[in-house]
Amino acid sequence: MPSVSSSRHARAYIIGDVPKWDGPVWASIVMVASACFGGVGPLQAEDKPPPAVEVMPGAGVIGQPRRVTPEQNRSKKRHQGDWGAFNWGNGEFAGFGPVGVYGVAPWAEDWSSKKDLKNYTDFLDPLKAIRLNESGSIWLTLSGESRIRNWYESSPMLGTVGKRHSGRFTVRNLLGAELHLGTHWQIFGQLNNGEAAGWNYYGYNATWRRRLGLQQLFVRYEQKLLGAKTGVMVGRQQFLDAPSWLIYARETPNVQLSWNGARGYAMWERVRVDVYNFVATQVTRDTIMGGGFDDGTRLYGGDVTVALPRFSIAGQQVHSFLDLFWMGFHYGGKLAAIAQLKGSEAGTQTRQNGGFRWYGSAPAFEYDVSGVYQAGRFHPSKSAIGSRPVSAWAVRGVAGWRHSSSSLHPFLGVQAEAYSGGDNRRAHGTEGTFSAPFSPRNATFDLTRTIARANLISAGPLMSIAPRPFMNIRIRVPYLWRESVHDGLYNSSSPFSFLAGSRLRAAGRAVGLQPQGQVQFQLQQHVNWQLDGGAIFLTHRMRQAGGQNGTYMLSTLTFRF
Repeated sequence: MPSVSSSRHARAYIIGDVPKWDGPVWASIVMVASACFGGVGPLQAEDKPPPAVEVMPGAGVIGQPRRVTPEQNRSKKRHQGDWGAFNWGNGEFAGFGPVGVYGVAPWAEDWSSKKDLKNYTDFLDPLKAIRLNESGSIWLTLSGESRIRNWYESSPMLGTVGKRHSGRFTVRNLLGAELHLGTHWQIFGQLNNGEAAGWNYYGYNATWRRRLGLQQLFVRYEQKLLGAKTGVMVGRQQFLDAPSWLIYARETPNVQLSWNGARGYAMWERVRVDVYNFVATQVTRDTIMGGGFDDGTRLYGGDVTVALPRFSIAGQQVHSFLDLFWMGFHYGGKLAAIAQLKGSEAGTQTRQNGGFRWYGSAPAFEYDVSGVYQAGRFHPSKSAIGSRPVSAWAVRGVAGWRHSSSSLHPFLGVQAEAYSGGDNRRAHGTEGTFSAPFSPRNATFDLTRTIARANLISAGPLMSIAPRPFMNIRIRVPYLWRESVHDGLYNSSSPFSFLAGSRLRAAGRAVGLQPQGQVQFQLQQHVNWQLDGGAIFLTHRMRQAGGQNGTYMLSTLTFRF
């Protein structure tokens, strides 16, 4: 029978006994087949396990269902690195994405404790630290993910794709290996493949269907320098050192976003610095191991993050982080086109993003505030037309009350965000529409990617409860407005065609209500099942302009090791 371990802030179901495995390396691979029947073993007192729903934390610290301490994150049950003050919460302020038992970036996980068999707590632990020499200085970590998603939409993309009652079925597989060569060198490689099918489906391209691709392959060197953990990463890699609403890993399609280039970082106890320069990866379906460099798409910049001194509000001590960043975008194609009163103008864009993010948490409240200003140039593809300056902005805030120690672990708050719009009547002059072209994480906004972060204001309540250690429920009810009535409404790749010309003003500023709900079950350490559902209820004037109401439902089953 399952036994239960609990602490003030967390509980976890513990199943099974500690595996004892001293067989050959090849035999440990066979154990993958039994992952869904395996569990985690007896706990040591110092492990202080977090709840099961935090096995794979989402980006955005407020998105966590319960509070997780640095001590929990550095226990044998979690696999964050040694990141000092940045081990707070889900660890994303360390710059490598959120990490719990597993991370969005597998190479950010630290499985070194599993070189000792007495630290095994799961049937698949033999795959996480495979010794390749007697001393254990050379060792291999295997990682993987398989995701199956069923997706229903009653009127996709506000009815603009000409499909009704669309059903999509997608499968994604990731398989990675990290070779550790002593204490300083690591080599990480990852393969990806994806398939997609369904009925009345739409929008599939190479990011959904891919035979086999090289998702990541890079070399990393780490060394203690001037008291900091200093590293250099060269090659094809994920990049997650930015607010997830601005840039993320392209989670909705099967093929995640990856970059080619170099990154350097230095991390002290309470301060870290990051610099990078990348070109994007081309994604092709039919060339096995294909996908070269997309020189026309670039990402570059730098970041400084500080764990601020603790302070008190209403007698409660606040942990907080301040992230200051400058980030450059260069891109072309459909994403770079500028909307006009009728149609659009093709070209390329260069945008410089200067921004900040300030996050803080105390026992009874949390907040997350961020802002970005964009400057740059739009270069039309028609050489006879001069380039246009860019001046755009975005602000976002989440704040609320949390009660981690109660039985439901509720978070009750409000989320508001605003993204600047332009003026489509102008063929010249400053372009003011905000742009986030590199796959921002939409789970905190619109999982379907129907409406993008451009010319938009969104505000509404949100609620999260975790009634069981393996279960989390979230509800959001945002209302949407256009920031400028002279600019349209945008989806993930372009403006909606129904909202153009004279209908821009006639449709009014209000867009509609977008209620959303999510239930997540961590069925077992390796298996997560997530149900998402929602609707978009457009205003009468938006429907008159040509938009349609719609509903959606997603079921996502994910296996990780």
